Amino acid sequence: MIILPAIDIKDGNCVRLFKGDYSTVSKVADDAYETAESFFKAGAKWMHMIDLDGAKDGQRKNSDLIIDVAKSTDIKVEVGGGIRNMDTVEYYLENGVNRVILGSAAVKDQRFVIDAVNNYADKIVVGIDAKDGMVCAEGWTDKSELNYIDLARQMEQIGVKTIVFTDIDQDGTLAGPNLVQLDKLAHNVSCDIIASGGVSNIKDIINLNELNVYGAITGKAIYTGDLDLAMAIQMAQKVTDI
Repeated sequence: MIILPAIDIKDGNCVRLFKGDYSTVSKVADDAYETAESFFKAGAKWMHMIDLDGAKDGQRKNSDLIIDVAKSTDIKVEVGGGIRNMDTVEYYLENGVNRVILGSAAVKDQRFVIDAVNNYADKIVVGIDAKDGMVCAEGWTDKSELNYIDLARQMEQIGVKTIVFTDIDQDGTLAGPNLVQLDKLAHNVSCDIIASGGVSNIKDIINLNELNVYGAITGKAIYTGDLDLAMAIQMAQKVTDI
């Protein structure tokens, strides 16, 4: 299992939200470049970056900063937030980003997802963000009537190979990931699953690895010091190698 430390960008700052609520935004680091470098020194192979302004407004708002950070590190980078058209996909993938995450588009424009997968294959990841099991879009501000499992199955049929699943009620809470929903998802689709939301300690890493998910995103816990990133990476690799 891979560990993906996260950098969420809003108004050019490294921030975190509580349960996806933009009114709870709090700055967690002074410099995105130094943060990425600290991830690299801890042994991270992948990094998860989100343009929160883009996620909410559907446009590239912090893309220049994200691209610069991606180019400044040897870590592979996946990016999400406001990626609603092929121009944005191409912009990121042609400027040093390794994977892009399509979120709202998976709900509202599946033709675009199909075209993106046809053109870029496994460089396209779909982000499924759910509240009470129902998918949310537009930076988590728009709750749909679509169940997360149903959307995952649709994405699998399209050819999506990797899904980032976030239980919004767990995100930023340090309360642990939603293991029940993740287990159900892993048993309903063959896609690689990246768990996001709630990771707070090494036990969470072990629990996720036991679900046989592909990856785990951690954000708030590494900024608060509740989770040692280097230890989490080592533990995930150690357990995987057993």
